[in-house]
Amino acid sequence: MALPAQDERTMPAVVLHDLDRQPLEQTLDGVRTVLDQHGHLIVVCSHGAADGVLRRLRTVRSLLESDRIALYRPGLPPLGIAVLARQLRQLATCDLSPGVLASAARLLTHYVHCGAVLGSVTRLDRVPVGLKAHAKSWVPGAQFGVIAHPEPQLVRIGPEAALSGPDFGAWMLVAKGQLPSDWVTASLAPSWNVLGLREVPLPAESARWWGTAKLVEFCTYLPDLPVLYQLVTSVRQSVCHWCGVDVIGDRCVFCSATPPGHDRPDRPADDSRTPTG
Repeated sequence: MALPAQDERTMPAVVLHDLDRQPLEQTLDGVRTVLDQHGHLIVVCSHGAADGVLRRLRTVRSLLESDRIALYRPGLPPLGIAVLARQLRQLATCDLSPGVLASAARLLTHYVHCGAVLGSVTRLDRVPVGLKAHAKSWVPGAQFGVIAHPEPQLVRIGPEAALSGPDFGAWMLVAKGQLPSDWVTASLAPSWNVLGLREVPLPAESARWWGTAKLVEFCTYLPDLPVLYQLVTSVRQSVCHWCGVDVIGDRCVFCSATPPGHDRPDRPADDSRTPTG
């Protein structure tokens, strides 16, 4: 789902529709056009997407032999994916290089809190669910509050139900599915002291991701571009030793390379000595 622009500066979204169903040549032409128009493409893909979507994306990048396509697949629910994509669209208007912008996705993921109210957790496999919760899920009318990111939480909703939220000022998006519940807007949002709340349509992949269509999905986020920009630019930048783009963090999103020695255990101080018999 592509969220509406946050302001008039926000870059429009490029939605790659039906990647696993349309002819490969059509996908190649579409991605090639985007690269010709914009230079680089950062694809934010949900784990709720069909497996064929990821295979098609990798095939397209390989066939185009392009090092200008970054694939990022964070473990966020669909609404969180939509929020992250919009934040990157906001930052795309700033003086950030493609490598830094692509790397910013990992950084901004830490500031997104995602969850849902579910009518059943019997098919939920994204968050640990105990036997008691599974048993209570069969009780008519039972509802559960779940946090999937950044730390898994699960409670049965009742008068004392509570979930830990962000410790910074944030806005909240709410997307209602087929579950009649106002717990998020009436109880959770006030307890988290959110700065504002907006409703949006439920993403198409949400029911698959959460294991049920009876849900209300929610997500808190930082909406202001100056705050996002300050977060990204406050992190030390380096140059990817493999493809040469500027990056932040320990992995290049375009080529997946890590700094030399990053994954290698420290060598003993005397391992360079020549053994003697």
